[in-house]
Amino acid sequence: MRRLLTIATAVVALTAGAGATAAPRPPSAAYRVAEKSIGDLRADLAAGRVTSVQLVQAYLRRIDRLDRHGPSLHSIIALNPDALAEARACDAERRKGHLRGPLHGIPIVVKDNIETADPVATTAGSLALAANVTHRDAPLVARLRAAGAVILAKANLSEWANMRSALPISGWSAMGGLTRNPYATDRSAEGSSAGPAAATAASLAAAAVGTETDGSIVNPASVNGLVGLKPTVGLIPRTHIVPITHVQDTAGPMARSVADAALLLSVMAGPDPDDPASQLAPAMKPDYLAALNPAALKGARLGLMRFRQAYDPKVEALLHAAEDVLRAQGAEVVEVQVTASPAELGRNEFIATLSEMKADLNAYLATTPATVRTRTLADVIAFNAAHAGQEMPFYRQERFEQAQAAKPPDDPDVKAARLTATRLAGPEGLAKLAAENHLDALIAPTTGPTWGVDLLAPDRGSGPATSQMPALAGWPHLTVPMGEVLGLPVGLSFIGPPWSEARLLGFGYAYEQHSHARRPPTYVRFEDLPQVAPGVAPANRASR
Repeated sequence: MRRLLTIATAVVALTAGAGATAAPRPPSAAYRVAEKSIGDLRADLAAGRVTSVQLVQAYLRRIDRLDRHGPSLHSIIALNPDALAEARACDAERRKGHLRGPLHGIPIVVKDNIETADPVATTAGSLALAANVTHRDAPLVARLRAAGAVILAKANLSEWANMRSALPISGWSAMGGLTRNPYATDRSAEGSSAGPAAATAASLAAAAVGTETDGSIVNPASVNGLVGLKPTVGLIPRTHIVPITHVQDTAGPMARSVADAALLLSVMAGPDPDDPASQLAPAMKPDYLAALNPAALKGARLGLMRFRQAYDPKVEALLHAAEDVLRAQGAEVVEVQVTASPAELGRNEFIATLSEMKADLNAYLATTPATVRTRTLADVIAFNAAHAGQEMPFYRQERFEQAQAAKPPDDPDVKAARLTATRLAGPEGLAKLAAENHLDALIAPTTGPTWGVDLLAPDRGSGPATSQMPALAGWPHLTVPMGEVLGLPVGLSFIGPPWSEARLLGFGYAYEQHSHARRPPTYVRFEDLPQVAPGVAPANRASR
């Protein structure tokens, strides 16, 4: 399996910084990054308790200890060989009194379907893109850098964002192997943003950027004990991100707190001339950090979505406790029934997405460097067949083959499927529920506790698909830790109309501040977790 550097070698190489000024010597007691928020890191950088170089070194040591050794999370595909140089530049600027922005010197990881200008490939987890070193920043990455962020690494993902096969294994890619869940290492980290989720939960970086088409930010965030935000499509530009469909794709922040997610969103959001969806965003971007009011729930009317598929009783117990918190903070919670058929939504989504994926992937692959030999989806299918031992040891590529045979996006049947999916999820779904019940937002468990991983068996579902309707309607979807079921995290979703991220973040922040539901991960197998009651976390065994 191709790797730019082994993690252990990279730690030595990056720390040495060949040809550059020697890195500051770490303090005698190494700086501990576990569970540190971006606010904590900013304060310590400002006070001189740590430098950006020392932060990068601390995260690299932690990656070596937890990602490639110990529990072997496999959440990181490749380290950025320029990370220490970027950190040195940030430290030099800080000494001169210059800060680029609110992320100055803060290490961030991005999912490996997001391009960076570093000498690192953007692979979508596939060996077919192992040579895809584009030397261009996605606009969201350029904005992170402008705010001072250090791009530490590329994170693993479900290969091709979980769209290659009808029977995938979430979190597995030929480039990165299987990402493991830090809360129970024999359980799924879910996908497709499994790597960003696991890396952030394990404090391998301050925070991460994932991507979602339908559930790929909120689901892994939920089962990895994180805050995850799938924003309104177009709020964060999608240029230079390996696509599935331009209708639903979006990037979004994944963090250990609502405040950190809001900060990342503030940095990344904004128009992009190359992304038509971003032109629909409001001219005045809200102040997402200013929306973080612990009293934001007072007077809010929230609709608790009830689906045809019932929640697990243990999840239901967590939900009742969450309702108590919401009501205690002044929110009114009313139950609303979701009548849309998941099967009908899924059928129309499937028809449209396959068609759009072929067109969008072909357009993206045509822009890759000449070193990339797979210039079309058909080329990728042929590559996978020729390298089946490496690319397809566990599951095949039925979805790719179906997409290759799909009708074009302008076909009447495809257009009708997309319009039907959007209508049922939006105007006749979420929008109707919100209007008829006079709601400020909708809430629901994000998903259930994650399932056990079996490389010889495909993914299993874990409850009602809360992500489906906001994904199809283009509505923002925030998940915040709600508690644990036998040590496995479960998130609470806040869903609102387009461009309502500030309000949702306010609700999520108020809930977070009064529920205190998140616990650090344990890094043990599920069978070794104390079998505790829902909502009670086992002792943390790994802040080492």
